[in-house]
Order: sequence, then C-alpha cells, then structure tokens
Amino acid sequence: MNPPQAQAIRVSLQPALRRAPAPCAQSALDSAGPLACIGGDLGVDQLAAPVKPDACSLFGPRGACLLGADGPLWICDTGHHRLLGWARAPHGDGTPADWLIGQPDFEHEGRNAKGEPSAATLNVPTGVSACGDGLVVADAWNHRVLIWRQAPRASHTPADLVLGQAAFGAGEANRGGDQAGADTLFWPYGVHWDGARLWVADAGNRRVLMWRGVPTRNGQPADLVLGQPNFTGRDENGGGTPGPATMRWPHAVASWNGRLCVTDAGNNRIMIWNTVPEAQNAPCDAVLGQADFRGVDHNQSLYWPGAGTLHMPYGIAAAGDWCLAADTANSRVIAWHRDAAVTGAAAQALTGQSEFNNKGDNGWLPQTRVSLSWPYGISVCADIAVVADSGNNRVLLWPLAAALRA
Repeated sequence: MNPPQAQAIRVSLQPALRRAPAPCAQSALDSAGPLACIGGDLGVDQLAAPVKPDACSLFGPRGACLLGADGPLWICDTGHHRLLGWARAPHGDGTPADWLIGQPDFEHEGRNAKGEPSAATLNVPTGVSACGDGLVVADAWNHRVLIWRQAPRASHTPADLVLGQAAFGAGEANRGGDQAGADTLFWPYGVHWDGARLWVADAGNRRVLMWRGVPTRNGQPADLVLGQPNFTGRDENGGGTPGPATMRWPHAVASWNGRLCVTDAGNNRIMIWNTVPEAQNAPCDAVLGQADFRGVDHNQSLYWPGAGTLHMPYGIAAAGDWCLAADTANSRVIAWHRDAAVTGAAAQALTGQSEFNNKGDNGWLPQTRVSLSWPYGISVCADIAVVADSGNNRVLLWPLAAALRA
C-alpha cells in the first residue's frame, strides 16, 4: 500500500471510529531532530535503498547503546548478524564504524559468518548494554548471551563468557531440550545491567532472568526468574490467564528510579516493580499500556492508539525522572514521568507522531529525519537517546527534549 492510499484510508476511518481528542503532548526527544543518523540512506525515489553491508549501512538494527557521553557506541546490526562499534560518538550522519565483530570484514554478512557459532560470531543480535566495565549482547538466534569483561576496542574481539549455552560452539534453544532451565535461553532479546545485577529478557521462554553480579563462568545458571513459577516453565502467561506475575513476550528491561521495568510486548504492556524483586515469580505492582493486569489487547482493542495504550512495545530506557518506551508497532517513542508510574497512566511526552492518537510507519508519509518506523530499541546516556529505528534501517543519536533532561 502506498502512502496516499494509506492516508486516504486513515481519513475515511476517522469519523467511524470517533477518535477522542488527543491529550496535549510535550516532546520526548528534541524537536530539532537527531545529532547523527547512522544508516537509513534513501534511494532517488525516496524509498529505502537496497542494504548492502559496509562500514556505514545497517539492516533492521534492534539495539544500540553509548557506553559514555563521548562513546564508544555499539550497534546490533541485526539483519547483517554483526556488531558495529564507533570509538567516539558520531557527530555527523553516515559516520563509518571503526570496529566490527561477527563478520570477517565490513562487506560480508550471514548468520555466524556462514559458519558455526563461536566466541566472535552472531546470529540475530538484538540487545546490547554496558555490563560493569564490559559489554553484554543478546545473541538471540544462537539462544545465548555474550559477555566481554572489558568493552571491546578492536575488531573481531571474541567474547569472554557465554550464558544460555555450555560453550561457545553450541546454539540450540534451551540446549536442545523441551523444558527451560536456569542455565538455558530461548530467543533472548534484551539485556540490562543495573549496576549490581544482570537481567535478560528471555522472550521465547516468556520470562526474565537475573544474575547477581557479573557472571563468572560459561553457562552459569540464573539466580532468579520472573514470569514463570519456576525455572523449567515456559508457557505463555505461565500457563494461565494474564496477571501481574505473567509474561507473553518480554523484550527489554530497564531500571527507573529504583523500579524495575519490563516491556511485555506480547501483552502490549510495560510491567513495573516498585522495588527490585527478590522473590521468584514476584508479581509486578503496576502496568502501563493496559487499564488493569488482565488486559492484553493492542491499543486496548482500539484501532487508534492513545496516550495510555501500547502496541508491541519492545524497547525501554530510563532518563532521570522519565521512562521512555519504544512503542514499536505504533512507530513512536513515548514517555512517562515518575509520578505516573501507576496502572493505566497516560504518557506525557511523545516523538514520532504528531499526536497520541496517530500511528503509522513514518506517519504514513515518506521517511524524514524526525520520523520513526518500528523503533525496536532505545537507550539513554548523558541526555542522548539512542534509538534503533529498525524499519528505517538506521540508528538515531537524539538529544532528549529539555523537559526530560536530568
């Protein structure tokens, strides 16, 4: 469907759906736009150009993070099955990467570099985070998490540790078993280090795992599970009905003013624990995106989104008093102030759409520098949001709006 057709459908549906007036939204990200755009080049027809791997291109990136205000920057170039690194934070569009992990050179692609899993290959990398002095990456389709004790500063640096598998050469879901375990993973999509604990969103097992401290050995079992009654369970919503302790498709984890937040994308909500949970399968205290713990429908069963609804939120990050979510299928970034961390609360800030009631990839218009299409990941460092704008094959380094800065 081309943009004019989509726009016509959008207009024709408005009266029938009787949209409520949108709440007034402040900007989540600086209205002046990103400082730098990596990837996302357009062809002469203003449509996305074919994506060939090189030092500047990205294909469906799902995660990115700055390790400091000035860098380094690491991007999960998901579709090319590689990590790209910049020694310093880019200050201009199209800045080529300095480092590469996962492929023999910048011009190659393929799962595990078209070979077997190793300490320096990747298969659909999706999440990346600092981890103490090191780096942690969710290598989703190898069903593992890779840890570097020190953040890499050269190409082809092999990881030091692997979680989810007994050794670097393995890559089966749940180590080839039918059940999950404390030491297995199935499509781990998100990773987060809170300063004392490592959290992994183990999406295919419908759970979140926690390790106290930086793991020290390959295949180390997790210390705590959320979303399942025990380490072996992996049913959607724990095999029952949705509630404050269940998950369907957890994708990302963040720490926010002492709270723990998880994007439960399959239930179209964000789960919030007011304190860091210490008990297995602890229920959350609030959800955003739904009116109660039982609700699961995208945009609360409505076609148009609102300030208090979500549609497959995949990314989440904290910025001082604010929590920002990549509301992926609504192609927007929205944010809540800490005083709004209660069930069903409306977001107060928005980027990517002109109002809370709008949706559509790039607003159903051609891509621009300030539009979004299926943003999968978001991280924040030193008042800079790093947005993995996956549908536009790019990563944006975008200052927070002044009202959101710490």
